[in-house]
Amino acid sequence: MNPGDVATNPRWTLLVPVLGVILLVATWGRELGWFPVVIVSLGLGASVLAAVHHAEIVALRVGEPFGTLILAVAVTVIEVALIVTLMSSGGDKAASLARDTVFAAIMITCNGVIGLSLILGTIRHRVQEFHVEGASGALAVLTAMVTLSLVLPTFTSTTAGPTFSGPQLAFAGVASLALYGVFVFVQTVRHRDYFLPVGTAADEEDVHAAAPSDRTAWASLGLLVLCLVAVVGLAKIASPTIESGVLAVGAPISSVGVVIALLVLAPETLAAVRAARLNRIQTSLNLALGSAMASIGLTIPVIGLASIWLAGPLHLGLGGTEMVLLALTVVVNVLTLSTGRATVLQGSVHLVVFSAFLFLAISP
Repeated sequence: MNPGDVATNPRWTLLVPVLGVILLVATWGRELGWFPVVIVSLGLGASVLAAVHHAEIVALRVGEPFGTLILAVAVTVIEVALIVTLMSSGGDKAASLARDTVFAAIMITCNGVIGLSLILGTIRHRVQEFHVEGASGALAVLTAMVTLSLVLPTFTSTTAGPTFSGPQLAFAGVASLALYGVFVFVQTVRHRDYFLPVGTAADEEDVHAAAPSDRTAWASLGLLVLCLVAVVGLAKIASPTIESGVLAVGAPISSVGVVIALLVLAPETLAAVRAARLNRIQTSLNLALGSAMASIGLTIPVIGLASIWLAGPLHLGLGGTEMVLLALTVVVNVLTLSTGRATVLQGSVHLVVFSAFLFLAISP
């Protein structure tokens, strides 16, 4: 390993995955007091940070836009794992957990991540430019996916409540997966240049950071797998504490999904903000919109399969307040992404919408 590789993988990122798995083995299946729960929570947070770090190392090796794609998929794997583990032990009260988490991920990425990236990026660079073709295309795919998966269940009549019948859920899962697959093909093969930072050609070497060696990339891939195992297991252990904390502050149980999404997406938010401050807002948009699409395109099919053996109903349809916020999010994103240029004004609008989402999640 050369000196650059040592800097690429700080010591803590090498230790956390191993310590996370050891902590998981030591606490699995045991009744925990408040102090062990604190340790588990710290281990969970550190494992998430380390997982995204190693995903970034692998992403740096393969270059853009493959890098943001790998990071988005890695984050979504963590999200899906958390949802399935919590639903498997939550019973009927976890019926809406998948919907709440996916919706929260969309609001966080499309408003929080984009808004924060635009504000911090434009404060430094005044105006930031991006490819309309890539950003607007991603938004079109995302809008179709979220409508088919989270809006339609509220209006279908085959089953009662905000649910899909078996065939309807299968169609939504296949449609989401197909749309995501086509998007990945366009992003990485057919029109890769639409998703590169403005001024970067598709065949140019990504020079904003030195690529790690093959040895480091493979090591990070292995450590990423360990991190994911630790995250899934530790989340299972910490889930009763998360639910108790939400109920203790008087927030609705749906806020559990918001907490999960915030936890999983926090490191990715930092990555998007770093890219924006380097005047690479296209990378920030790729991360935000790509994560939102991966959240639906991968979560809905997996949850659909998991519902075969998970007990209880699966509520996917959004309520009236959520649909209003979703419609507002789509409109604001269309207006922001339609010109290829953004200023601090657009970022401020996104953050206000995000603030409204957080406020209404706590006080519906």
